[in-house]
Amino acid sequence: VTKFKMPANFKSLLDKQVVGPSTEILAESDFPEQSFKPKVQMPFKRLPGQNPRKVEVERRRRLYLTFDIAELLASKGIDSNQLMPRHYDPDNMPPIEETKDTVFPIYLPLKVFDNDEFDCRTPEEWILLGLEPGSSDRKPVPGKALLPTDDVLGHEDPKSQELIYKWIDVGVLDYDKETDLYLVHKTDEKGLVRDEEGRPILNGGITPEG
Repeated sequence: VTKFKMPANFKSLLDKQVVGPSTEILAESDFPEQSFKPKVQMPFKRLPGQNPRKVEVERRRRLYLTFDIAELLASKGIDSNQLMPRHYDPDNMPPIEETKDTVFPIYLPLKVFDNDEFDCRTPEEWILLGLEPGSSDRKPVPGKALLPTDDVLGHEDPKSQELIYKWIDVGVLDYDKETDLYLVHKTDEKGLVRDEEGRPILNGGITPEG
């Protein structure tokens, strides 16, 4: 009689066994699972004839994932690249025929029109979505930000006429209550939020060293 010998690469052998389709999330992500769940105002105990709370949350999550802010703005005739005020350049003013009825360039910042009355969560609640149960490390929260495609020129002169602004996938790292600003970090080609050394950015980028 011999005892059963488990191969040394047993885990890799299991990973190669694909029996059929699965709902398991196999893609690597730096975002917590609960950060993608929408806020639903429903009782936890289901009444007869009502959808279970989990079903409603999943339906809204899938619905919201189909929305794209750039497409929604474009459907209303809004060019996202024009939302950022630029330096006034009288020498390069387009003729009135090309600007339709907009004679003057955009000069008011977007934050002037910001309205948070209909937000389902406060900024602090959004940031806390990065905390997973049983963990003390706060992960980034997924979001979209209107940022310049050129990072170097964007930091030097965010109102440059040469910049092109687009809605970019980011990880929200922190929130400053005094300035009412969010700290965000662009995701890489794999959708991950990593530092220059390839490590996940936790707790808003603050390390024990400072």
